[in-house]
Amino acid sequence: MKFDPSLVVITDRKVLAKASGWKLRDAVRAAAMSGAGMVQLREKNMSGVEMIRLADELRDALEGTGCALTVNDRLDVAMACGAEGVHLGQEDFPLPRARTIGGDALFYGVTAGKSEWASRAAAEDADYIGVGPIYATGNKADAREPIGPEGFRRIIEHAPGLPAVAIGGIGIENVEPVIEAGASGVAVIGAVMGAPNPEAATRELRNRIERAKE
Repeated sequence: MKFDPSLVVITDRKVLAKASGWKLRDAVRAAAMSGAGMVQLREKNMSGVEMIRLADELRDALEGTGCALTVNDRLDVAMACGAEGVHLGQEDFPLPRARTIGGDALFYGVTAGKSEWASRAAAEDADYIGVGPIYATGNKADAREPIGPEGFRRIIEHAPGLPAVAIGGIGIENVEPVIEAGASGVAVIGAVMGAPNPEAATRELRNRIERAKE
């Protein structure tokens, strides 16, 4: 299954409401139309039923945009709503078990913020890895110490050829060094969800990413 990891926009309804007041479905569609290749539904405090309803809403919002919908942590929700992918943390379903259940209907991302995690993800045939935190971030209470672009470069050496998405504190002002370190793309929350205009922020971020890849 084809997917574009260049720019992954991760949802956060509270951050979005505070920054711009946009409805999530509107922000997600605007991001998709402005350069996001993937939207990841990440809502830590919702029931399964609530997440499925929201996932259905976002899937409809992304219809016709070419932007993939992925679900963070919840394999069951990803399958129930017809998402294209799922992103698995180190405490979620092990990737081989997830593939047994989801099969080829999904693509599978895996959190790999340590070298040994990256090696295991490559051995287990993940479709991409998420590596970070690159910079300090306030969007994850239990985030580890930032590894910086050089730390990112060292980790992805353990998963050669595997698309690697950088995450953690990335925005317009600091995205270029991450791409130059070998990132296939970046995943962001605040840079889009926390922007006064999510559409304009997505467009500018994608432009910076594409320039850095030249």
